[in-house]
Amino acid sequence: MSDESSVLPRKVLERSALEVAPLLLGCVVVHESPEGRVAIRLTEVEAYAGAGEDPGSHAHRGETARNAVMFGPPGHLYVYFTYGVHWCANVVCLPRGRASAILLRGGEVIEGERLAWGRRPAARSSAELARGPARLAQALGLTGAANGLDLCDGRGPVFLYAGEAVDRSLVRTGPRTGVGGDGAARPWRFWLNGERTVSPYRAHMPQQRAPRASAAGAG
Repeated sequence: MSDESSVLPRKVLERSALEVAPLLLGCVVVHESPEGRVAIRLTEVEAYAGAGEDPGSHAHRGETARNAVMFGPPGHLYVYFTYGVHWCANVVCLPRGRASAILLRGGEVIEGERLAWGRRPAARSSAELARGPARLAQALGLTGAANGLDLCDGRGPVFLYAGEAVDRSLVRTGPRTGVGGDGAARPWRFWLNGERTVSPYRAHMPQQRAPRASAAGAG
């Protein structure tokens, strides 16, 4: 397991999410909470760009109170609530003022597995503990309280470690999960081939509105 001396340097994250995302594969995210310590080795991530660049990004229409952390500085956590149920965690890239972030989609629990099981009792195997962004955040015990935390200052409680080197020939790329419209075809999802903790790809499914009742069928 990596020690505090191997916290990922902030300068690595001063580039765009598209450049940094594949470099995060094999890195380790650690949360030291009052309940204990959980560490996850990243096996799957997605890159998201900023205002006007990426229709799939929360920052596409500019800075708001919700997405402000995405606009820097780099090396901080951007945590958001989705579907009114789940938290998802991202690593912020680029200097302050330019939005770019990497969604942590999947990983392998390498420390604190018992605690991760306690947080994810519905998992059917150890590979499922952090397979998918909401599951990963849940296994780590991350909520909105972690939004804006610095991953690179070495103070915690959440750290991003460089981790062990991975075989770069195993890195694969493809469309992001659940992204539609102009951003659907961008190959901005990165994963390690052969890892059981990589989540299955799901194309964007537009929400279907219930048909309105016709005049003949009303009342």
